[in-house]
Amino acid sequence: MIRWLNRQKTEFLSFISSAGAIFAMFWQAIRWTSISPLRKREIIDQMNKIGVMSCPIVSLTAIFTGMVLALQSAYSLRSFQAEMYVSGLVAVAMARELGPVLTALAVAGRVGASITAELGTMKVTEQIDALETLATNPVSYLVTPRLLAGIIMLPVLTMYSNILGIIGGYLVGVFKLGISSDMYMRMTWKTLLFKDVYTGLIKSLFFGIIIIVVGCYQGFKTSGGAEGVGKATTISVVTSFILIIAADCLFTALFYFVF
Repeated sequence: MIRWLNRQKTEFLSFISSAGAIFAMFWQAIRWTSISPLRKREIIDQMNKIGVMSCPIVSLTAIFTGMVLALQSAYSLRSFQAEMYVSGLVAVAMARELGPVLTALAVAGRVGASITAELGTMKVTEQIDALETLATNPVSYLVTPRLLAGIIMLPVLTMYSNILGIIGGYLVGVFKLGISSDMYMRMTWKTLLFKDVYTGLIKSLFFGIIIIVVGCYQGFKTSGGAEGVGKATTISVVTSFILIIAADCLFTALFYFVF
């Protein structure tokens, strides 16, 4: 029992230490935006990697999620002869919950792993140490452009995901359920409110911060050669998934009571 308690104490202290280090890296990356000039070319390149190159997987995830959501909700609403409300249900669910979360999970699996692998390789090959030797701050040079790109592109990807999810629901509603196109769109805009959209975008902004900062942090602390890079990549993705779901639960409860 004593050994088990000591192990739990060690793991808890390690968690607190890691959380503090992740927040410190985030704060340092934000602080460098006002200290040093922004490297616009690098930010645009990272926006392309994080946002544009993630469009295919986000597109498939969003449109099939909208279709499945429409089919499943129609199955339940059919007993009440209320299939016309499928459109509003799909729109609100995508805007408030599924759009931000599924987009963040897809980007975390693709971009978070890539960032950790890239920075982890730089760490084990001592390229990050070389930056410090050249009087270049690694956080300013490597983390800040990625963080700014993630903050910009995650809300954009979320809006893109919301639109495709609604289109997926539209395809099912019009061509499978027999709802007229005009009725579907009218019920969508009648049900979907502006606060449904911006609450999802607020979530996605914080999800972007989580993905980038966790990926960079795990990359910076990588050790042990190629095996260490693989281990850090796995930890990065799993940690991002857990934090995204936990943050989603927190923000959903906050928006429920506030809005």
